[in-house]
Amino acid sequence: MRRVVFNQKGGVGKSSIACNLAAISAARGQRTLVLDLDPQGNSTHYLLGRPASELKDTVADLLEQTVSFSVFNRRPDEFVHASPFDNLFVMPSSPELDFLERKLEAKHKIYKLREALKKLSDSFDEIYIDTAPALNFYTRSALIAAQRCLIPFDCDDFSRQALYSILGEIRELQEDHNDELVVEGIIANQFQPRASLPRQLVQELTDEGLPVLPVRLSSSVKMKESHQNRKPLIHLAPNHPLTRQYEDLFRVLHGEPVALEPLNDRV
Repeated sequence: MRRVVFNQKGGVGKSSIACNLAAISAARGQRTLVLDLDPQGNSTHYLLGRPASELKDTVADLLEQTVSFSVFNRRPDEFVHASPFDNLFVMPSSPELDFLERKLEAKHKIYKLREALKKLSDSFDEIYIDTAPALNFYTRSALIAAQRCLIPFDCDDFSRQALYSILGEIRELQEDHNDELVVEGIIANQFQPRASLPRQLVQELTDEGLPVLPVRLSSSVKMKESHQNRKPLIHLAPNHPLTRQYEDLFRVLHGEPVALEPLNDRV
């Protein structure tokens, strides 16, 4: 399964969600890949422990060869790095993505990522794609390459208005480029259940018939500690309430039964 985590708004937890769901998948014994398409490289640094600028054989190198006219193009799996965690792999980002974007657009290479990921699907059970907070060439490439889309939502009115725009963009892309793509769900992130506004916004989105997932991810300093230690929650704090919420979210996405516990914003 190829999942993209996308929102045009920054700071909504795309990298945290992609990496922590991927880490749970890997901990369950599934060969799992995280593809980092954000030039900032947060997922790369989080899972590999090194900045993207220090790495070779990145997603930029993979895409660069599609416009280099070389007869010696390397296989997509040659750009995959093993993480310190069993079964968890990363195709790292690169600052070079910013400079490469215009060249790829000019050469109409929007489908090349899908071709690469279809080949990698033979080697991986799950692929999670982290994107930049923009609807740019790389994000469109990811949406064309993916089968499922997760949209983090941070429970304020600006995010709500942006959400409607995102869903419209995805519908257009589904019609024109990828009828296989399904919006798998909207994830309420950094949720504070004791505050009235987040509860109200989530309920209103649900009442509108939008695919709001039943698991809310609470706001917690533990996530910042996870970033600091370069360890996904399942490895840093397996019994923490936020970790359990991520595990519940993973189960929901995979059609497994979940006994949802009352949420607590003091985690």
